[in-house]
Amino acid sequence: MPKKDRDAMIQLSHIVKRFFVGKPNELEILHGIDLEVRKGEFLSIVGESGSGKSTLMNIIGALDKPTEGGYILDGTDVCQAKDKKLSEIRNQKIGFVFQTYNLVARSTALSNVELPMLYAGISKQERSTRARELLKMVGMEERMTHKSDELSGGQKQRVAIARAMANNPSIILADEPTGSLDSKTGRHIMDIFHRLHREEGKTIVFITHSPELAKETQRVVTLSDGMIADIREEGRIC
Repeated sequence: MPKKDRDAMIQLSHIVKRFFVGKPNELEILHGIDLEVRKGEFLSIVGESGSGKSTLMNIIGALDKPTEGGYILDGTDVCQAKDKKLSEIRNQKIGFVFQTYNLVARSTALSNVELPMLYAGISKQERSTRARELLKMVGMEERMTHKSDELSGGQKQRVAIARAMANNPSIILADEPTGSLDSKTGRHIMDIFHRLHREEGKTIVFITHSPELAKETQRVVTLSDGMIADIREEGRIC
């Protein structure tokens, strides 16, 4: 791989991803992605359905490995990392926010936010204190004892953001986090991401189908048919 840029938190080099769909057939989704994300950057990835956005996010999030290419995440060679190291990366370095929230339905908002800290071995008292602080940060302090299936979509997503912040990760990966929400609620969620970027200094990779939301980020990467079609500096940070 080329020498890593000093400010690059994420460095992808010629990322190819193929899925085998029955011998001898295979389906190539990503066709050689080269991308760097700087530390503290707010970057969005846009593209039509089937362009490879979620596949790319899974690779950036160490949820999957590329078929070919290299990936350096904050100095760690992800492609060569063992399963234990990958689990540590996902738990400690990356916070995930998904369109479908991925909350534990019958657990309270507080318990959902505590869960990543439980896996990290943090004490019960410290977990509870930090989870309460994070829920307050996203405006959910009055709903923290409600089970997730008692919450609205916007409330669930705020809990999901608080959970993503549980172990104070340096990177937030958000896959269509406003896709299931009405425009007003989606606006509120986007404002939370801006606050995390501005006040917490988080590196954020934001996958969205909305060109308008993408324009609020510092750079917009457009995917088309598994390739980068365009990278545009926007700079409209709120």
